[in-house]
Amino acid sequence: MNPLLLIVLLTGACVGSFINVVVWRLPRGESVVWPGSRCPHCGHSVQWHDNIPVLGWLALRGRCRNCYQPISARYPLVEALTAGLWLSATWAIGFSSGTFSTDPITTLVTLVGGFVLISLLMPLVLIDIDHLWLPEPICRGGVIAGLLATGLVAAFAEQQTEGSLLFNHLLASAAGLLVLEALSALAERLVGQPALGLGDAKLAAMAGAWLGLAGLGVAMGIAVISGALFGIIGRITGRLKPREPFPFGPFIGVGIWLVWLMGPQWWWTQWLALIGP
Repeated sequence: MNPLLLIVLLTGACVGSFINVVVWRLPRGESVVWPGSRCPHCGHSVQWHDNIPVLGWLALRGRCRNCYQPISARYPLVEALTAGLWLSATWAIGFSSGTFSTDPITTLVTLVGGFVLISLLMPLVLIDIDHLWLPEPICRGGVIAGLLATGLVAAFAEQQTEGSLLFNHLLASAAGLLVLEALSALAERLVGQPALGLGDAKLAAMAGAWLGLAGLGVAMGIAVISGALFGIIGRITGRLKPREPFPFGPFIGVGIWLVWLMGPQWWWTQWLALIGP
């Protein structure tokens, strides 16, 4: 394997290990940096060699070294998934939308931006699945990071595109926030309960900051279609009761990442081909 790709995989797995910590501690109001990793059953500190992503869990056979209680397989799965998604960011460089130029500096900014984006989306998706909550600090940080990445790309783009690119993403971020908040308020007036949480609106703002107007529209389209399919299947199978809420953040997160990988134009072309004559 290419040494650079191996570094990406290993670093992504280590970030995935930290994401596990964030997902566990942040909803409980605990510090995500102190103390170090510990067993949730007995509180015993995890030794450094047991904390190696994926391999540590395998070496322990999925049990705590101290109390022998099982350690969820979700931990190595999150580490492996994060590593794989980091690797997909390197693959996406050749498939990104035409917004990004092909010069080395812009390519590097785009690549690092992909690493940052997926590292923000992963804890948001997992926390929403666990708690039906999208932490505002992560969403707010995601908006700032997206606009910063856009600004850096614009700075190295052709002069005439610099202002328009950043303005497009600023406008998309505001539109994502306001439109989803309005839809949630409208649904509450019509059916007596919000259709979307305010966290979903903040995640949509993050999507706009990273993807721009066109990307935001495609990402939300993917989220709505996949979320609707999930809801229909859940109702048919009886897993979802009438008006039972389910997390919409994961569908937005998947939409954001798929658009980041392929670009909005690619998805629009596929849609036209699907509904075309």
